[in-house]
Amino acid sequence: MRLVVVSAGLSVPSSTRLLADRLAAATAGQTSAEVRVIELRDLAVEIAHTFTSGFPAPPLADAFAAVAEADGLIVVTPVFSASYSGLFKSFFDALSVTDEDALAGKPVLIGATGGTARHSLVLDHALRPLFAYLKAVVVPTGVYAASEDWGAEGLDGRTARAAGELAALMTGLSSAARPGPRRDSYEEVVPFEQRLAALRPAG
Repeated sequence: MRLVVVSAGLSVPSSTRLLADRLAAATAGQTSAEVRVIELRDLAVEIAHTFTSGFPAPPLADAFAAVAEADGLIVVTPVFSASYSGLFKSFFDALSVTDEDALAGKPVLIGATGGTARHSLVLDHALRPLFAYLKAVVVPTGVYAASEDWGAEGLDGRTARAAGELAALMTGLSSAARPGPRRDSYEEVVPFEQRLAALRPAG
């Protein structure tokens, strides 16, 4: 089983990479998945060239193949101007140009980091729509980490919950645990003729 992590952090050390590593460790612990991390900062030039040349250079093509072949994906971006970073968006734009179905049906855990909790809605107004458009299956819990979240209560719980949801999708547990089709209560209605027959005296 393969778990690929896409981190769009730019600095070293990077809080975005730190969040990505925590999510990966929590998920791998429940799936025994082999983890590969893709640092977009190392591919920035190749991503830009892809838009002008029309095809990815070998390092970027290798990253695209890893993402397309993954059983699960963790994506984490820093927040720039109240949204995902341009490098993060460009990577997935270039990927979808190369293979528009690369993420179709793939479980994806979304994460973001920022300086303030006021940007936490970036998960739902930017990241979730992007991956829904790319036909991915986005896990219900996204993880946002502001500066004050590091070392505080709450982040570990959100990380564990999101990792559990991704692991369930990767291993197929969610479909096994999913309830069956809703029972139609009208199928259990006793026909009126049968009710009348039951009222008639025996003999």
